[in-house]
This record gives sequence, C-alpha cells and structure tokens, in this order.
Amino acid sequence: MKKILMAILVMATISVTAQDHNMKGKRGDLKDLSPEQVATLQTKKMTLALDLNESQQAKIKTILTEDATARKAKIEERKASKEDGKKVLTADEKYAMQNERLDHQIARKEEMRSILSADQFEKWEKMSHRKKIRGHGKDKGYKKGKRSSNE
Repeated sequence: MKKILMAILVMATISVTAQDHNMKGKRGDLKDLSPEQVATLQTKKMTLALDLNESQQAKIKTILTEDATARKAKIEERKASKEDGKKVLTADEKYAMQNERLDHQIARKEEMRSILSADQFEKWEKMSHRKKIRGHGKDKGYKKGKRSSNE
C-alpha cells in the first residue's frame, strides 16, 4: 500500500513539474502589436494614471508612436545582426549605444516636462523610476520578493 501511494505521489509530482510554464510577460503581450497599437495602449494607461486631458493625450501619443516605431526598428536591426553572426559589441559600440539611449531619455524627459503639469510630471517620474528598478534584477540594493522593503 505504501509503495502504491508513493508511486502515485511521485507521478503527481512529475506531472506537475512537467507542465508547460511558458507564461508571457507584459512585453511578450505587446510584441505582436503594431507601434500605433502599443502607443495607444500606453497613452491610455498614462491617461488613467496621470489624468491627462485631450491635448496632452494627443501629444503623448505622437511621442509614444515615435518611440514604438524606433524600438521596433532597433529590434529588427538586432535580429538581423544576430543572424549575421555578430555577437560581441566593441567598447566603442557599447559606448555609442548607451550615449544615444541616454540622450534619447533626456530629450523625452524634457518633452514630457513641457506637456505635463508639475504634479503630473512628478507622478510620471515616479512611475518611470519604478519601471527601471523593477526591470533590472541585477541592480544591487533592490531585491525582488514580497518581503523586500525597497519597493
């Protein structure tokens, strides 16, 4: 009897662990959408979070559409270079990429500052800062989990 019970327990454990746990993250859901669709969804989320008016929504949607289009192009470019066999970036290429990314972030921050009110801008900064922390598990000092006091 004990052997049968143990065999059933082992089989149940194996069947639970063998199931496909391929769950898509938030970015996986947006991967198949067009840049305009992604921008529309992001604009609506920002409208809910920041209580944007119609003109702010229109301006932000154009900015987010540009970002989504550029992001899609960069992804395609990376896929193409990966297929060509180029894997390792030189130090100069890494520096240029990071410099370009930071310049882009500074420009976006200034555009958002001109569109949003002071309270909205402050909320937006807190929202974007949380996304950066949450997205990088390697950052020291920020721990994931329920009991972390950093979030």
